[in-house]
Amino acid sequence: MIETLLHKDIPMDEGNYQLLEYLDSYQVNGKKVKVKDIGKKVALTSAFFFDYLKEYHVPTTFLRKDGDNSLKFSVCNELAFRVKILNHADKRNSKIFGMKEGTELNLPVFEFHYGCGKESIISESHLIAFDLCSTEDMKLVTRMCSKINAVLKSFFDRRNENLAEVCCHFGKTDDKIFLIGDFSPASIKIFPKNDSVKAINPYKLTTAAEIRKYTDLLFNIASVK
Repeated sequence: MIETLLHKDIPMDEGNYQLLEYLDSYQVNGKKVKVKDIGKKVALTSAFFFDYLKEYHVPTTFLRKDGDNSLKFSVCNELAFRVKILNHADKRNSKIFGMKEGTELNLPVFEFHYGCGKESIISESHLIAFDLCSTEDMKLVTRMCSKINAVLKSFFDRRNENLAEVCCHFGKTDDKIFLIGDFSPASIKIFPKNDSVKAINPYKLTTAAEIRKYTDLLFNIASVK
């Protein structure tokens, strides 16, 4: 995942915002890798997709870009879990259900994750039972995930790319749920529809060159100038 620096509680005309600075370093298997210009490109790509989703009435805390590699967000309380949306079978699910890795699924799978360990998958009932999310908020989160997935899947379809996976983080302010997080190599996985096209595997990014190449792919598809 890309490393960030959070600047909190900076006064604005009305209320407060947070400034999130994206650095030129990336965590791979617990090791820090320097990747030239990744901070700027992830910031710009994330800003593009946040604005794009806003056009489809997906609520986000994103306000605007600030400088080359920073984004401004409204302050919110981050929910303690994330939702991984799968449109294609990943390695784990392909083994469980005996299908070829990368097989397109008939319906998207919503996986709920808590923490950063290997055994991070939990259920909706875990979240509700342990007071990590209310029943009503869970309904809002899953509804937003369906919309986010449909909008992004269509976006990439029109660019001859398959959206295999997108990972969403959410926050809450005044009983309202918002999309937060970013759109980086760690959170969004795409593959070309044309199997003959040689593509980098977003699940196997281990070197600075591979991370930079995939970041550039997302950056260019988003038509960021």
